[in-house]
Amino acid sequence: MSFKKRPDGRDFDDLRPMEAKAGVIKSADGSAMFKIGKTVAFATVRGPRELFPRFLKNPKKGILRIYYQMMPFSGVGDRIRPGPNRRAKEISMVTEKSLSEVMLLEEFPNSVIDVFIDIPQADAGTRCAGISAAAIALADAGIPMKELVAAVAVGRVDDKLVVDLDYAEEAYEDGPVADVPIAVTSRSNKISLLQMDGEVDKDQMMELLKKAKIACAKINEVQKKALKDKYEVQK
Repeated sequence: MSFKKRPDGRDFDDLRPMEAKAGVIKSADGSAMFKIGKTVAFATVRGPRELFPRFLKNPKKGILRIYYQMMPFSGVGDRIRPGPNRRAKEISMVTEKSLSEVMLLEEFPNSVIDVFIDIPQADAGTRCAGISAAAIALADAGIPMKELVAAVAVGRVDDKLVVDLDYAEEAYEDGPVADVPIAVTSRSNKISLLQMDGEVDKDQMMELLKKAKIACAKINEVQKKALKDKYEVQK
């Protein structure tokens, strides 16, 4: 049985509606909200500040720490248990690696930049929404970056390659499903994150990479608009 139509009526290459805003938490050094479909991510930046304990300090560059968590009633299914878990730690780690690629951490020796990503509402693609929100928040905090990072989940639903899977597509039961989160840098167009849950062949993967880069360019426009809108309001 072929997957012929997406549950929400989108074309196979379409992203869900997006919204982003910078500077949403006034007490933070930088912050942002990024929404795609029903998935919402808030990112808050603290720092750069002196790193403790002292033995963790690096005199050559600062460090980036990411703390990702989903709120207890954010998911489509059962209540999510609060506190750190294996999935949250894994997403925190890959988010840190994807963003460190573009940050000039050598300008902050012996310092730490903490980014807290909270997901109050989830309908798939939470790690990608978190990365996109965190990039805006870091720019809002004035952290030197070579470029922004945008992320999207592409994948396979039965015999179709699709962009920006939602929960209904991830849970599709009438055929194979593959979820491929990808993060792309905004200027150099490099991939800073690539994961996969499921199976695709080489040709499908190459096509998904192309689709992801096109989609991330669209997300980057939303990120830049959020930053420009804040600047224009302050101006």
